[in-house]
Amino acid sequence: ELSETLGFVPQKDIVYNKLLPYADRLDDESNDILSKIKGNLGRAVQLRELWPGVLFWTRKLSTYMRLYGRKFSKEDHVLFIKLLYELVTIPKLEISMMQGLARLLINLLKKRELLSREDLELPWRPLYELHDRILFSKTEHLGLNWFPKYFPESATQEMLDEWRPLLCPFDVTMQRAISYFELFLPTTLPPELHHNGFKLWFDELINLWMSVQNLPSWEVHLVNLFARLANDNIGYIDWDPYIPKIFTRILRSLNLPVGTSQMIVPRYLTNAYDISHVVLWVSSLLGGPSKQTQAQLSGLFNSITSFFHPSNHGRWLMKLMKLLQRLPASVVRRLHRERYRKPTWLTPIPDSHKLTEEDITDFVESMMQPVLLAMFSKTGSLDAAQALQNLALMRPELVIPPVLEKTYPALETLTEPHQLTATLSCMIGVARSLVSGGQRFPEGPTHMLPLLMRALPGVDPNDFSKCMITFQFIATFVTLVPLVDCSSALHERTDLTEVEREMCSASAEFEDFVLQFMDRCFALIDSSTLEQTREETETEKMTHLESLVELGLSSTFSTILTQCSLDIFKVALEKVFNFATTNIFETRVAGRMVADMCRATSKCHPAESLKMFVPHCCNAINQIAVNEEVLNEEELDKELLWNLQLLSEVTRVDGDKVLPYRSQLVQILQLTLHLKCKQGYTLACNLLHHILRSSALIYPTEYCSVPGGFHQPVSDYLPIKDWGRPGDLWNLDIRWHVPSVEETSFAFYLLDVILQPELQRLQRFAQGEQDMSRDDVLQSLTIVQHCLLGAGCLMPPLKGEPIPELVHSMVSLEETTLYTGMEYGTDLLHFKGSHKHEFDSRWKSFNLVKKSMENRLHGRKQHIRALLIDRVMLQHELRKLTVEGCQYRSIHQELMRDLLRVSTSTYSQVRSRAQNVLFTALGTYNFCCRDLIPHVLEFLNPDNSSVTQQQFKGALYCLLGNHSGVCLANLHDWECITLTWPGIVRSGLSSAMSLEKPSIVRLFDDLADKIHRQYETIGIDFSIPDGCCAVAKQLMITGNPFPEHPVPSEEETAEGVKRQELKNAESVEKYNQLIGDLLDSLSNRNLPWKFEHIAIGFLSLLLRDDQQLPPAAVMFFVKSLNHDSLYVRKVAISAVAGVMKQIKRPHKKIPISPSELLKEQSSVVAGDRPDNQWLQYDSSCLPRTQQDWNRCVFVEKTHWGYYCWPRKVIVYAPLEEQPKQNLTREEMTEREQIIFDHFSDPVFINQFIEFLSLEDRKGKDKFSPRRFCLFKGLFRNFNDAFLPILRPHMERLVADSHESKQRCVAEIISGLIRGCKHWSFSKVERLWELLCPLLRIALSNITIETYADWGTCIATACESRDPRKLHWLFEMLMESPVNGEGGSFVDACRLYVLQGGLAQQEWRVSELLHRLLKYLEPKLTQVYKNVRERIGSVLTYIFMIDVNLPCTLPTTSPHISDFTERILEQLKPLTEGDEEIQNHVVEENEVGEQDERTQAIKLLKTVLKWLIASAGRSFSTAVSEQLQLLPLLFKIAPVENDDSYDELKRDAKTCLSLMSQGLLYTEQIPMVLITLQEIAGSSSWHARYTVLTYLQIMVFYNLFTFMSDKKAVNDVRALVIRLLEDEQLEVREMAATTLSGFLQCNFLSMDPPMQAHFEALCKTRLPKKRKRELGSVVDTIPSADLVRRHAGVLGLSACILSSPYDVPTWMPQLLMDLSAHLNDTQPIEMTVKKTLSNFRRTHHDNWQQHKQQFTDDQLLVLTDLLVSPCYYA
Repeated sequence: ELSETLGFVPQKDIVYNKLLPYADRLDDESNDILSKIKGNLGRAVQLRELWPGVLFWTRKLSTYMRLYGRKFSKEDHVLFIKLLYELVTIPKLEISMMQGLARLLINLLKKRELLSREDLELPWRPLYELHDRILFSKTEHLGLNWFPKYFPESATQEMLDEWRPLLCPFDVTMQRAISYFELFLPTTLPPELHHNGFKLWFDELINLWMSVQNLPSWEVHLVNLFARLANDNIGYIDWDPYIPKIFTRILRSLNLPVGTSQMIVPRYLTNAYDISHVVLWVSSLLGGPSKQTQAQLSGLFNSITSFFHPSNHGRWLMKLMKLLQRLPASVVRRLHRERYRKPTWLTPIPDSHKLTEEDITDFVESMMQPVLLAMFSKTGSLDAAQALQNLALMRPELVIPPVLEKTYPALETLTEPHQLTATLSCMIGVARSLVSGGQRFPEGPTHMLPLLMRALPGVDPNDFSKCMITFQFIATFVTLVPLVDCSSALHERTDLTEVEREMCSASAEFEDFVLQFMDRCFALIDSSTLEQTREETETEKMTHLESLVELGLSSTFSTILTQCSLDIFKVALEKVFNFATTNIFETRVAGRMVADMCRATSKCHPAESLKMFVPHCCNAINQIAVNEEVLNEEELDKELLWNLQLLSEVTRVDGDKVLPYRSQLVQILQLTLHLKCKQGYTLACNLLHHILRSSALIYPTEYCSVPGGFHQPVSDYLPIKDWGRPGDLWNLDIRWHVPSVEETSFAFYLLDVILQPELQRLQRFAQGEQDMSRDDVLQSLTIVQHCLLGAGCLMPPLKGEPIPELVHSMVSLEETTLYTGMEYGTDLLHFKGSHKHEFDSRWKSFNLVKKSMENRLHGRKQHIRALLIDRVMLQHELRKLTVEGCQYRSIHQELMRDLLRVSTSTYSQVRSRAQNVLFTALGTYNFCCRDLIPHVLEFLNPDNSSVTQQQFKGALYCLLGNHSGVCLANLHDWECITLTWPGIVRSGLSSAMSLEKPSIVRLFDDLADKIHRQYETIGIDFSIPDGCCAVAKQLMITGNPFPEHPVPSEEETAEGVKRQELKNAESVEKYNQLIGDLLDSLSNRNLPWKFEHIAIGFLSLLLRDDQQLPPAAVMFFVKSLNHDSLYVRKVAISAVAGVMKQIKRPHKKIPISPSELLKEQSSVVAGDRPDNQWLQYDSSCLPRTQQDWNRCVFVEKTHWGYYCWPRKVIVYAPLEEQPKQNLTREEMTEREQIIFDHFSDPVFINQFIEFLSLEDRKGKDKFSPRRFCLFKGLFRNFNDAFLPILRPHMERLVADSHESKQRCVAEIISGLIRGCKHWSFSKVERLWELLCPLLRIALSNITIETYADWGTCIATACESRDPRKLHWLFEMLMESPVNGEGGSFVDACRLYVLQGGLAQQEWRVSELLHRLLKYLEPKLTQVYKNVRERIGSVLTYIFMIDVNLPCTLPTTSPHISDFTERILEQLKPLTEGDEEIQNHVVEENEVGEQDERTQAIKLLKTVLKWLIASAGRSFSTAVSEQLQLLPLLFKIAPVENDDSYDELKRDAKTCLSLMSQGLLYTEQIPMVLITLQEIAGSSSWHARYTVLTYLQIMVFYNLFTFMSDKKAVNDVRALVIRLLEDEQLEVREMAATTLSGFLQCNFLSMDPPMQAHFEALCKTRLPKKRKRELGSVVDTIPSADLVRRHAGVLGLSACILSSPYDVPTWMPQLLMDLSAHLNDTQPIEMTVKKTLSNFRRTHHDNWQQHKQQFTDDQLLVLTDLLVSPCYYA
């Protein structure tokens, strides 16, 4: 029936609109607005008017969506999306417009079920180009995730072709390619198209992921892509083979601490996975036939459960809590999608993979233990409460009982408040599942009353947080349950179940509960009166905490009364009335609380309550106010104030219920409004405000949880059936208060009697006809203000003519009016910013309550009735507040000017209040900023001498704006900026400006800072391409409602195009004018330095890539390179570098198809292939002659060709086709001439170099990329023109070893090398003849301060350059990096510089890497530590290319395996001998040969450095090679944690720690275990001990990979049990620790055979004491027996310690077994004691629960063991 009134079928409108009291008018209204939007938006696009037309009407469209949802037809929906897609992807669109349009577009795409792939198809390239353009500038990514659903089916293949060539793992492009895949690849194709979708890439990418071991930064994007894929295609992908690996990686990504001394690779912390994607992935993998995921998930939670215990804390905790909170929510979302959601066009989940009941139960069970531990976490119980809420939706019978078990004791204790707040907040989460019972948990509701009664003591004046959580708890439960006494039903009804009978009889206690609650509240109020809580002198306002308690108290009490039956209500009313009228409260704190309680009663049942309160208060007031003096007292009688306050609160009820008392109320108002006492008349004004408001507004009058309340007799209606029942959206039956004629006339009567006289008095006072004291004026204004607050909506709108000519537009920019139940406009309210933030905070709290009580499982809108009513009310308020884009009329103009006057007045508090109102107003009226700016700038004008300092400051604040609103100084519009920026700079000359005042200096700093932060380049080109216009035209002629505007005619369109061209021209003109103005100000000699800096900052913002800087500005910046101020020089360097980019002459590029270059194309294999060999550096055919150089095809980017070839490789055209080099001065453009002249001037250059080689901050300076860009630009644009002038400077600087001089020359040289990219061969050759000697000198003069700069210099020079172009450089660097001539330090530095260059070249210099390795190998036995470390790092880069990635050919670069073989050969002397390896190498080069062993130790030190360096950098770990070194490392690594060890041992230890954390492939596990078993048999106990620590970390970090391999688990277990019987005590103890860790993370389980084995060992007999020889001094026991017995005891102890937080069934027996050994010989006795004391420590907290697992006899024994014997017996 909807489509008939509307004329179309709406996509999805907001249902709450249908429940508004004026719902019948809304269809016409929305159609009217929609047709205007379609017409005007369509016209604006066709008339090419981006601003203001398109912007104005797209904003209207997003407002329309906020008010009505997607209330338009499907055709319109598609056209809106297409139009916005076209607009967003306009190439030259300015960024800020693009962001606004993109937000709207995302909003239109959000509900994906509304549009299927058939309805909408979008091309992907424009979006990719947009993303590329923006991402590599500076804006953030804009939510692209809504698009991939609508890309055509051919898109996947096109994307792969486009981005595969970027996949070079050593290059930054890898990150780019993978993040594009994550954003763009479509994953929602229907199953029949899967072969065109993920099947094209899934195997390739998942294998890539499986084979990467060291968490590079792009791995995260890959995980996010897989998560999205899994979620969109549940049941269509077989994940089983990958599941153990997935879970192992998830576990590693949590970065949990394991073992004793663990180092974490920093990269693991920064690149960890994003939990929300992990959760999505896991919840998509659940279910299905194999059930493997659930098994692994249970394993995951078992292994990390103990980390959730509240005693554990660390930076990893936040991650774990997030996992806990999000996973149940994600599973509930999936269940909802499978069972309750309406089917849509998206692929349904096949039945075989839907979650079964059993799946759900398993899932909930696996999560319960960690969640129950997390309830008491240090981070607060909120995460656990949300998890419980979702788990309880699925399985209340598993979730709620354990929470109840924790809650009841917590309510009883007084000593542990944290426990109480935690359990209560979790109970709030499960409240709804508990109360509604249902077939799964029918006994739930019976817990409700006991919980409520026991919660009452929590209303405690001494503990704030306890009080608040108790209020929340009571309010939550009461909202869900009608408080009606149903006990009579027990006799009348026979059809009740057992549980229902129990509920009925319990409900008799409700009345008791309400009365006790009130007593508690009264006690709370008594203890918070002002007299009790404050000294005399303190403030009288409420403190923040008090106001929170007041809010909690009043909302809880009003909830209780709303939900009461009438009988209980009457008792409560009586009680409140007596309390309020028999005491007199002060009106600041306690009075407010009592008045709130009274207000709650009158809100629920107005008639009954008003009958008691109004007459009482009126009488009391009249009696006191009978005598005249009272009215003039400054301090009023307490009783009078209290009664006034009470009266003003109880009248906040339904307007028609107040009418009977109108004469009494008017009489009181006339009596009290003119009291002398401010407190008195303010209360009277509140009364006035409330009476007016309640008769003039629309609002719901009741919020009961069942429509119609609970007033039927029990025999017809049984309230217990409604416990926890959701509101029914379609029969909400809201009782609205809509003002009647009588109420409106009463309101007008009040205004006549009260408002008119005040306005007349004020008018006479303003005209000087009547005197009033300041207090009288204030009183009058207060009365007027409250009249407006109460009845503002009855006032007629402000009249006035619209202000013409602020903006020119060819489409109408009219305002849209919304009906809100009143015929009058609500214009006045725009100025009261208060409404908006009240609304925002209500919206927030609505969402919080909704979250805490929603039911995500059954889905949409199943909320409590009170919440739904609240939401409808919010919809009404939203309509009232939507007033953006009002017409700016003359009356508003006057108001704005007045506001500006007040904003620049004398008193700072007045100014700041006025400024806030002004900012609100600026956001309300269209385009009024342009009208105001000149008036603000008038105050800053230096010619205006009458300005005071206050006005000056006020005006600056007006420009600055507040944090949320408009900033006048920075409007996105040329017209405004050309006024404000020069105005700010010129204000430096104003007489009111003084830099002595810190506040003014700070204001200018803030202004400059805000402009720099917020300024986004303003567009110069506003053209709209034709593609948009076609869609816009389509929009105007499609579907209902038809726009009334005609499609623009040819003439109009032509006019539009002309205007738009004019606007572009104007923009350029304004741009040049602004720069001119700023330069003029700068030329003024009197301008203070601060303003000079501000102006230069503004100029630097105006550099753009689409418009060249005017020559005058270029001149200014070039001159500023030699300015005295460092700040100015820095800005100038950046600016001139930018100018160089602008005037660069484009070089011609030509595409070549790879197949022309290559003889044969290979299939998709990455790595070094025959077809990319020609890219490699090959010293036998380097381009050393002009001829070779010209013949050589240079490919500058390093990644091309590694993975696969793009369709077309772009290379530069030959030299003769490029722009002419070495222009004469006459051939240059004006801008080039300016630069040329200055840089050819020796004086200028001397000064410039002088400045560049100064120190800035000692020791802090680094190589500056800005300066590098400047030099690169100079040499790129002007060839070698400046080389002759710079050469002597370079030679001088290179020879000077000061760091700032060296840095300067490094910057010049790197700029030179990069700038000579397009020079001819002869010039390049001459350049290197000059550079090589310079670099040699530089490298021999290198110092500790400068080596990093030279490293950066060479690395920058080699970046993205074909290595064959730089062969001079590489050959020079390779000349003999480590020759020992300049000492060890110079050697290390040379290596560093060389490494910088080679690392940039990645895989293309394999020949150099081989040469370097060959050169370094004999030098590995270096003595000096710094050279060793550097060599280690260089080796990492040499071997980095040797990766183990899928379908990658073996590299031609050096291989790790060959190298390791050669190394092991040299380390033989160490591996063969058995004695301990001491590091006795003295750090001096002794003469003569040292023996092999010493050489081997030196070599080992270097190898360790290499292993440590490569752990964090390489992509894959060479496990098999490292294993061969393991035995040696185990031998060396020390056992204790002691830093006094020498370098060798420390390094060995670090190395082991890093290696044990490595990720292992399944096939590597057996190899590792074999090696460990060998080492475990070694003679050194250190090695055996270290095997255990290594094993702990390795198993935990590869947990699921190990667990999926049965043999491996058994091997590990055998190894640990074997070491339990080691002869060395330390090893045995470590083995026990390891075993208990494995048991605790469920890697091994405590099975009967293992238990039997230990028990048998325990029974090993020890020989009796007296049988031993008495003569021997030492008491010797045959050690083997003792060891075995100790092993048994240790085994038992490990089992007991493995479950620190609970008591499994097998534990009591083991404790008994253990206690038998308490008196054995040492070390057994020690072990037993330790175990028992640990057991006591960890089980002490919950001993009450744990006790139940033991029998009485066992408890007796235990108590004996655990309680220390008494010494005084």
